[in-house]
Amino acid sequence: MQTAQQIIKSYRRKRIIVCVSVAFAALMTTLFVRFISERNFNQQQVVTFTTHAVQALEKLLLPLEQKRDALLPLVGLPCASAHLMLRKQAASLQTVRSIGLVKDGVLYCSSIFGARDVPIHQLQPALPATRSLMLLSTDHSLLKNTPVMIMWYPASANGQSGVMQVINIALLTSLILEPDAPLITAASLSVGDRHLEYGKRVKPVLPQLNRQVRYQRASSHFPFTITATGPGAAALALKHLPSQLPLALILSLLIGYIAWLATANRMSFSWEINLGLAAGEFELFCQPLVDANSKRCTGVEILLRWNNPRQGWISPEVFIPIAEKHDLIAPLTRYVIAQTHSQLGMFPADPDFHIGINVAPGHLRHGELFRDLNHYWFSKHPPQQLVIELTERDALLDVDYRMVRELHRKGAKIAIDDFGTGNSTLSRLEMLRPDVLKIDKSFITAIGTDAVNSTVTDMIIALGQRLRIVLVAEGVETPRQAQHLRERGVHLLQGFLYARPMPVTAFPRWLAEQAHANS
Repeated sequence: MQTAQQIIKSYRRKRIIVCVSVAFAALMTTLFVRFISERNFNQQQVVTFTTHAVQALEKLLLPLEQKRDALLPLVGLPCASAHLMLRKQAASLQTVRSIGLVKDGVLYCSSIFGARDVPIHQLQPALPATRSLMLLSTDHSLLKNTPVMIMWYPASANGQSGVMQVINIALLTSLILEPDAPLITAASLSVGDRHLEYGKRVKPVLPQLNRQVRYQRASSHFPFTITATGPGAAALALKHLPSQLPLALILSLLIGYIAWLATANRMSFSWEINLGLAAGEFELFCQPLVDANSKRCTGVEILLRWNNPRQGWISPEVFIPIAEKHDLIAPLTRYVIAQTHSQLGMFPADPDFHIGINVAPGHLRHGELFRDLNHYWFSKHPPQQLVIELTERDALLDVDYRMVRELHRKGAKIAIDDFGTGNSTLSRLEMLRPDVLKIDKSFITAIGTDAVNSTVTDMIIALGQRLRIVLVAEGVETPRQAQHLRERGVHLLQGFLYARPMPVTAFPRWLAEQAHANS
């Protein structure tokens, strides 16, 4: 059987493991939640950046598209007639660098240069075209080698004539594509197979990724896409996660402490006792009391044993003190009384047969024991004699003497268990008026070996005889002890010499064997 220290240590270890596990889980959960929260926030920031860039560029391009209907009728007019109108339109569109008119594939009029005579494909190889186009290109006329965006609107079925708008895209990208480090390290505008990265020139391909992630958002009105490049929402959140550790540690320690408080009852030995009572894990044993002269069994002391399925057999010396400390001795005693009554058929139905039940003196307070006995015992009128055994090691001062008198009136007998180990005085014995004194086994063991304790044993025996109290010797293990006690007039003997504690269900067989041996 395990000791109290072992069991309490086991529960404390389990409790620590649970609390540490809860705290660790809280730490991991907090960090995970913070990671997910920051990752989602980062993703939202990227979405917001690309959405804002697309909407801003669309807002700047829509007026150019709206001016198309006013510009297309100018195609074919002499440059002298159309130039003023081109300049007015270019001035009203602040993002436009120049507007050119193309007829039969020749740029013949420009809002900046006026009349010109340059094949358009020399300036922009993709033009002219039969359909409207948006192109990213490089300026070859005004600010050479600077990025521009070309808006082409055909004015003829064969696409050889039309209007060309040259947009100062470098200025626009500096306004709407400025990176937002560290989340966005680069931003670019893509039109077809041409790409303009912030602060750089037009390129046929985007730079290769180096442990980075690209987010893209396309316009729903124009054929362009905004691309944002960065370390990634998850990677950045993970990088910043250590900064969340102090707060997560504080929170996990707090939750661990709350778990420690919450498990104070549920993960304690007192909780285990409650669980054992509810599950019926406690089992009744009994140890016979034998007449010193006739060796006939005259009664039993009911003992409680606990076969805990989680801990194994647990000694009463372990769970009884803990039950007393946590005010669970009354429920245990109530359990013993109820179970004893339900198994009375195992004992002789004889009014001279004594059934002793151990009771803590504190259980007598406020009539609690009396109510339990009325409910489980006296109201059933069992034939056997009930003996209430009060342990002298407990404070007999706690005994409610009025309840003792009521128990006597109901026919129960009172015994003082482990007599000689406490501090009972003659005045308390007179007030209690016990029917039985049970001499503690420590004095019985000393018979023939310890002169001092042997003398005390003889004094206890003499005291019991003077007060005319029935004497019971506990812990009798040798024939020499039995003879010594018998010669000094001790009435009843109890101990391993006659029988070890046994399950109540095994008592009838033992009793039959004993009767056969004595016959």
